[in-house]
Amino acid sequence: MAYHVVVIGAGSTGAATAHDLALRGFRVTVVERGEVASGTSGRNHCLLHSGGRYAMKDPESARECIAENMILRRIMPDALELNDGLFVALDEGDLSFKERFLAACEECGIPAREIPVRQALALEPHLNPGIRAAIQVPDGVFEPLRFCLSFLATARRNGATVLTYTEVVDMVFQGRTVAGVKVRDRRTGQQRTIGADVVINAAGPWAGRIAAMAGVDVPVVPTAGVMISVGRRWNRMVINRLNLPGDGDIIVPQRRTAIIGTTSWKVEDPDFIPIPEDHVRLLLASAERFIPGYTQGGIRGVFAVARPLVGRRGVAADGRELSRTFECFDHAADGVEGFVTITGGKMTTARAMAEKVVDVVCAKLGLSIPCRTHEVPLLPYRAFYELT
Repeated sequence: MAYHVVVIGAGSTGAATAHDLALRGFRVTVVERGEVASGTSGRNHCLLHSGGRYAMKDPESARECIAENMILRRIMPDALELNDGLFVALDEGDLSFKERFLAACEECGIPAREIPVRQALALEPHLNPGIRAAIQVPDGVFEPLRFCLSFLATARRNGATVLTYTEVVDMVFQGRTVAGVKVRDRRTGQQRTIGADVVINAAGPWAGRIAAMAGVDVPVVPTAGVMISVGRRWNRMVINRLNLPGDGDIIVPQRRTAIIGTTSWKVEDPDFIPIPEDHVRLLLASAERFIPGYTQGGIRGVFAVARPLVGRRGVAADGRELSRTFECFDHAADGVEGFVTITGGKMTTARAMAEKVVDVVCAKLGLSIPCRTHEVPLLPYRAFYELT
């Protein structure tokens, strides 16, 4: 009989983890308190990272992003728009970063090339005509729900069960081993127990709450960011500022909209994120520097979401200084068996995060089953509903 693994969370990390587990032959149950991608995964920039944003300051994350970017292009083309990105210098201060940026991209393996300003303006006619330089990188765009559904559809085809509106309310223990979860159906209020050989905590910024149910701690720092969407797709490519990552330095096209983001600050409760008015003003002013007239498309939405960043001893928890890499925690080291947390990272690195945590699960169970998610194409997202 196959080992049974419960995955908590149906965002990008949980979805990719379910796919990897099912592909390796595990019985899998995914539990999600809302709908698929209803947490952080469903309210983000939708950026398929080239790694360029992190090349100068966070090279580990940059290398992870470019490696996974290339894999995702092969395995889930139906969910991606491969439109590339531009890093543009808005002033002389930005221009001073150009050579450092190009060198950092080369060091991280990110294809980056400077193109003439006139060519950049021909590609993006709504860009500020006063830009001083432009560098093209292989950024892209995804639709978050389709991204997650592609992983879950393929997991379902391989036998996984996906339970939405099913909230974990407690852990089930046998001694000091987690042997399952107690869940509540949020539609009916009924509670039941789901047994498991291993429970994987893939709850994003809520991972700390889930870990506390098992009596352990994970250094997740919920870090919020505000984004603003307007009702016009001003840019075809992703537009980044040629500088270190900061507030209001990227505009991502998504379908018929354009999204400016983002800000960064630590929050206590990822379910309650008041949106500061000064953040909104800052983002709108920044957007105008990139694309004069940005708000003429009409503001469609102002939204915020918490990132699940991994805290570091001695590093300020304000968000900008924390790495965007990911970590896996086997809580056997904390005296609790059968329970593993995977957190941090980006949607772009979800597949790699899944590979890491499933490798840990296999090692715990004495199994030697190689990961194949880097080579197995995913089903189209629509198949998720067809397989229901």
